[in-house]
Formats: sequence, structure tokens, C-alpha cells
Amino acid sequence: MNEIINKRVEFRDLGLIDYQNAWDYQESLFADTVAIKIRNRNLPASEQSATPNFLLFLEHPHVYTLGKSGKQENLLLNESGLEEKNAAFYKINRGGDITYHGPGQLVGYPILDLDNFFTDIHKYLRLLEEAVILTLGEYGIEAGRIAGLTGVWLDSITQENPRKICALGVKSSRWVTMHGFAFNINPDLNYFGNIIPCGIDDKAVTSMQKELGREIPMEEVKEKMKKHLSALFEMELI
Repeated sequence: MNEIINKRVEFRDLGLIDYQNAWDYQESLFADTVAIKIRNRNLPASEQSATPNFLLFLEHPHVYTLGKSGKQENLLLNESGLEEKNAAFYKINRGGDITYHGPGQLVGYPILDLDNFFTDIHKYLRLLEEAVILTLGEYGIEAGRIAGLTGVWLDSITQENPRKICALGVKSSRWVTMHGFAFNINPDLNYFGNIIPCGIDDKAVTSMQKELGREIPMEEVKEKMKKHLSALFEMELI
């Protein structure tokens, strides 16, 4: 546990960025934070450094990513199919199965030292979901959770037509997080037809644009998400 608690979180909007470049950038921030934690262990409290926290917002060009627990057969495209769709594919080190990222989807990667906030991964995931649920509520979209499934869902109560609007997949080591959430604002939903999203084949995927019948300003959604994440985590975004 850190002797110095730092609830300041540096916000960085990376815009549209290649998946590998964003992954490398995350890995570098993550590694730097873990290195500080390891160094602090061997120092008296008076000489320890505060660990930094980051919140990255971005969009990716078309890409499919497969988590550690995922099955490659949930990707329904071969190499030439990926090429035809102008999409990349990566096996990565987060939890979860397969998902799609693309333009019009707000991707959030918090690189937080949870020792600065709370050491509870379950709570961490639920608060990320809650920020999305509260943001959707501001647009009159009622969303929630489905027991046993991560992410944010519409029609989560009656489940007559449950559809996912935000996927989550995170990694944590020494209580430092990376990866995060993918929130469908205005993406091309046809790309989800090339996978079995998160390995779930009996539930649909949706977006704010599809639900509201209009394109939603991405910058507006980002501001609402930042507001809710700040409040829920009691963080100071800088």
C-alpha cells in the first residue's frame, strides 16, 4: 500500500490511434507506475514517490481483439476476410473474450494505481459500468447490468431483447490497471457481425446512435463520462 495517496488523474485524449500504438503507450505508462511501486517498497515513507494515474480516451481504426480467456473461433473472419474489411486482429493480455473496436466507439483506458483509490477489482469494474449507465441516463436511455456478464446492457431487466452497448475488459497487476471499456456511440455495428462478441451468441449489440436514431456528438459524451468517472472514483482529473 502506498504511503502517499494520489487521487489526481491525468486525462489524455489520443484521438484516432492505431491499436498497437495505443497498447504500447498503455504498457509504457503501466510499467512506469509498477516500477515506482516496486521502488517505493524499499524506501522509507519519507522518500517514497506518489504513483501517477492516467485516463486515456481514444478511438481505434477497425480492429478485433481477443482476451486471454477467449476462443479464436469467435472471430468469424479469416486473414483475407480481415483484409477485405480493412480490420486488424490482436491477441491481448486483458480478461474477456473477443471484441471489436472502431471509429465512432469511445474507448477508455484508465491506468490507475488502485492503491490510490480502493483495492477491489469487482468494485472497479462496477464503477466503470456505472459511469456509462449514468451517461446513458442523461440521454434518456435506461441501461443496467446482467448477472454474470460484464459490461452495460439495455433491456437488462426483462431481457426480452437484451443488447450490449458497452464492453469491459481489464488487466490489473500490483493493483495497477490497464485496458478498460469500449462504449458504442456511433460505430458501424455491421463489424460486430464478424464475431461472437465476448463469446455470447444469443444477445445483440447496439449503440447510442441506433437507439436514439441520430448521431451523437462524441465530445459531448466524453465530457459526461469524465464528469461521472471523476465523481464515482473521487478523482481529480487534470
